[in-house]
Amino acid sequence: MDTQFDAVIPTPFGAIGIGVQDDFLVTLQLMPSPHTERSSSDPFVQQVVSQLKQYLHHPHTPLDIPIAIRGTPFQKRVWKAISAIPAGETLTYSELAEKVSSGPRAVANVCGANHVPLVIPCHRVVAKYGLGGFMQGEKDGLAVKRWLLDHEAKA
Repeated sequence: MDTQFDAVIPTPFGAIGIGVQDDFLVTLQLMPSPHTERSSSDPFVQQVVSQLKQYLHHPHTPLDIPIAIRGTPFQKRVWKAISAIPAGETLTYSELAEKVSSGPRAVANVCGANHVPLVIPCHRVVAKYGLGGFMQGEKDGLAVKRWLLDHEAKA
């Protein structure tokens, strides 16, 4: 499974898999199970790994990683709004939906289509009464979301 990534970083919640293309991050997968660290020697991959490790140590470290994402204009508008949520803060799906003139369910679907979590921090979007979903319902996905939110609440 790890061979699909240019780098894998172990984390307290499992691991992060990183995929790049032409000096753009194209996929960042949060994995709830442990994986062995490995990384390409490519300078761009090393830059991404370095920034993510900084974030894991200091949650308010901004991630300034060039991304290449494909999506509809609506998805890109929602992802831009999500990217504006500061570390340590959250918005509900309803609050975010209001900001982008849409509905909470549509916003939740866009969160699920995000291929670069952390850079587009969809974990900062929560339900009115609880965490909501994360990682498209993957087993232990909510534990990862809880860890990220707790991590960012520090500082």
